[in-house]
This record gives sequence, structure tokens and C-alpha cells, in this order.
Amino acid sequence: MLALHIACGAVAFLCAPVALATAKGGRVHRRWGKIYFWAMAGVAVTALVLSFALPIYFLAMVAVFSFYSAFAAYRVLYLKDMFKGARPKAVDWFAAVLTVLSSLLLFLMGFLQPELMGVGVIQIAGHTVSIVSIVFGLIGMRMGLGSIHGFIKPSGEKMFWWFGHMQGMIGSYIAAMTAFSAVNLTRWFGPAWWVWLWPTIVGVPAIAIWTAYYKKQFLPKTKIVAV
Repeated sequence: MLALHIACGAVAFLCAPVALATAKGGRVHRRWGKIYFWAMAGVAVTALVLSFALPIYFLAMVAVFSFYSAFAAYRVLYLKDMFKGARPKAVDWFAAVLTVLSSLLLFLMGFLQPELMGVGVIQIAGHTVSIVSIVFGLIGMRMGLGSIHGFIKPSGEKMFWWFGHMQGMIGSYIAAMTAFSAVNLTRWFGPAWWVWLWPTIVGVPAIAIWTAYYKKQFLPKTKIVAV
């Protein structure tokens, strides 16, 4: 199971740059994007099995929210018409609610049972917390609640799905990078909190910059009329 988990992670790790570098919506992009999605699904399933077999409960909760990023990005391609009144399916609601609940538990366990989480344990104002668990819990809740808000009050922006798709896929790749970093860098630096969080610290601002850039690109072009 561990070998399968590593294999799926390696496939996802290698496929994502190809999908990002190719023309969006083209055949190559779709092919590599699908391979990446199903590889991430394999990562999540094997992570859940391993988390209960070992047991490592932190891994189970992280597997849910990290896969949800890819799942939501995949599903939004089927929800392009929400800005015109189309409604999400039951599977969309179920996945979003499950992500919120598991991420809330991850967040609370960072305060209540930091040693059980076992990663990024630090002292803040005399209290022991798992900063990694807290940050990941906040990110997961933000993703799930953001989806639920979009289901209840769909965006009026026609290209909302473009941003949802790319943000979700890049976010899931940040999760893959996090796992790669945690496995390899801890050999040299130990279980430092930044080993888990540096991909998020770098990736989230990058997504924000990328989103702002493409929002400008999608703005209606002003036509100049010759007099």
C-alpha cells in the first residue's frame, strides 16, 4: 500500500507541470490533467488506508482536504453553467461538507491534541499546539466553505470555473509538494514546521498573483472608435 501511495504521488508530481505548461483546454492538457487527477485520487485513497492501518489520524484528515482541492477543480468543469442558474449535484455538497467537518477536526486537534497530530508542534504563549494541523485545518475549511458559498450564491462571473479549476489544481499540487517536502526534507532538518508549510507560504501568494493577472486578461477589451 505504501508503494502504491508513493507511485501515485510520483505520477501526480510529474504530470502536473505538463498539464500546466500546455495549452489550456487542448487535448494534451486534458489528457495529462486527467492522469494527474486520478493519481491524486490514488494518493488520497492509499493515504486513508495507511492512516487507519498505522494509525496516523493526521494523515487521514489531510488526505481529505488535499484531495478535495483536485476534486473541486475537476467538478467545476461540469458546473460551468452555475452562473446561469445550474445547480450542483449531491456529490458536490457531500464532498464540500465532508471537507469542512474533517478540516474543522484537524484545526481543533491542533489545539487539543497536538502530540497526537505529531507534526509542527511548537509553543505559543506557553501552550503546545500543532501549527501545521491548525494551518491545514484553516485551509481546508476555507476551501469547503468557499465551495458551499458558491453553491448557495453562484458567481455572476462567466469565467468563474476557469479560476476555480486552476486554483484547485494548483492548490492540490501544493499539497503534493508538501508531502514530497515533508518526506525528504525531514531527513536533514527534522520535523520542523516550515518543512510542511513552505509550499503553502510560497504557493498561496503565487495563486493570488496568477488569479489577478488572468482577471485582467478576461476583462472586456475597450474598442477605440476612429473619428
